[in-house]
Amino acid sequence: MESVVLKEITKTYGKEKTVAVDRVSFSVEKGELFGLIGPDGAGKTSIFRMLTTLLLPDGGAATVDGFDIVKDYKQIRNSVGYMPGKFSLYPDLTVAENLNFFATVFGTTLAENYDLIRDIYVQIEKFKDRRAGKLSGGMKQKLALCCALIHKPTVLFLDEPTTGVDPVSRKEFWDMLKRLKAQNITIVVSTPYMDEATICDRIALIQSGKILSIDTPDAIMAAYPDQLYEIKAENMYVLLNLLKKYGETINSYAYGEYAHASFRVTDQDAVQSYLRAGGLREVIMHKAHPTIEDSFIHLLTA
Repeated sequence: MESVVLKEITKTYGKEKTVAVDRVSFSVEKGELFGLIGPDGAGKTSIFRMLTTLLLPDGGAATVDGFDIVKDYKQIRNSVGYMPGKFSLYPDLTVAENLNFFATVFGTTLAENYDLIRDIYVQIEKFKDRRAGKLSGGMKQKLALCCALIHKPTVLFLDEPTTGVDPVSRKEFWDMLKRLKAQNITIVVSTPYMDEATICDRIALIQSGKILSIDTPDAIMAAYPDQLYEIKAENMYVLLNLLKKYGETINSYAYGEYAHASFRVTDQDAVQSYLRAGGLREVIMHKAHPTIEDSFIHLLTA
């Protein structure tokens, strides 16, 4: 059963009709953890705002739990949870006051749905009398998730929930999402972090408002068409310039302490000889397994 369905959804802004979302189509199955993966400005937030009825589309159609995002906005607002990218709770209210406020808005209580948020709330309960604006980034994240869950939503939309938080909090947050998924809640999450994509059941890679690929993370990485190499040398700047100028290079870019590159030739010795002839003396070159980021870059340049 499909929880979320988009058909040719389009969104433009301004008098110039700048296209932010360009005829996007995809569907999310009930109970699925689905990731919308792309950099800032790719159109992720516009899609989330349309699906949660905060923006009207300029074209196409979409449904959430079978409800039309234009005609049935009241039903959708009562049945979904939404955590925007920017912390949007009341900073002058305490943790407990924020939770009670959102529970009241949805006609429920903290006690009634406590089982759903227990694992998350116990981590912030000792700060329940602290103002939300005084919490750390990780604690704000947990409070926002509790508020999004307090009315027991069927679909949870999380817009870049881990942006700006530390790596430990990021891992904890994704562990929480796995536990929520086990409760058959459909989760749609957006993130610019490519490493988080592998945690999702399926992902859609998006750039400039267009979907580049939709599949499981493993399938997207397996579809990388060329042999990928990781290359290291004593001077990364010179290495990248040489790879860019090499006539056999398909693509190349910095990837941590290495350069990642694919070539039209299959002879590693030929590539290393070219690099040494360019002045690099210590060249280390190995075959590498493509990551989601490698796949994303390939799709951009294909």
